[in-house]
Amino acid sequence: MKNIFLSAAIASVALVSCGTVQSIVQNTVPYTTNVLVSSGVPANQEISTTSSASSFAQYVGAGNSMVQDIRISSAKVSATSLSSNSDLGIFKSIKVYLSGNNTQEILVAQRIDIGNNIGNTLNLDPDNSKILDEVVKSGAVKARVAYVLKNTANNDTNLNISLRFTSVPVAAN
Repeated sequence: MKNIFLSAAIASVALVSCGTVQSIVQNTVPYTTNVLVSSGVPANQEISTTSSASSFAQYVGAGNSMVQDIRISSAKVSATSLSSNSDLGIFKSIKVYLSGNNTQEILVAQRIDIGNNIGNTLNLDPDNSKILDEVVKSGAVKARVAYVLKNTANNDTNLNISLRFTSVPVAAN
């Protein structure tokens, strides 16, 4: 009887620690996606592009089965351009939506009324009221980036979108 209780206690600790490790990995390894804004893209018109969002955690096998209540905690956009000017002040707005296999698209972060001459990095406003368990656990996370330019783009600009999440370990049964 003593061995059964001890085995159950060890198994519980192992399960909780696995969930904690997965939660830490989920919270510290960002999902990233890249978007190309081509020269000639018109101003004052919403343009969107969809691409796969990937995380290093996917490649090292850090799954999501032991975490829950996944929410976005931060979203950052960085711009690089082939010309000397990679200022995000060319954008009026940027919105990021996430979806997964057979899931609805969810707006997770945005910035409206972007100022002029703000530099090449911008923190978006995350919507951490939405639980993203279904999307992130679906296996194939897709990011749709919708943006509006202030003026017609004069050169190609690459956007790197980095999304970080919070989560909690699943309670052991």
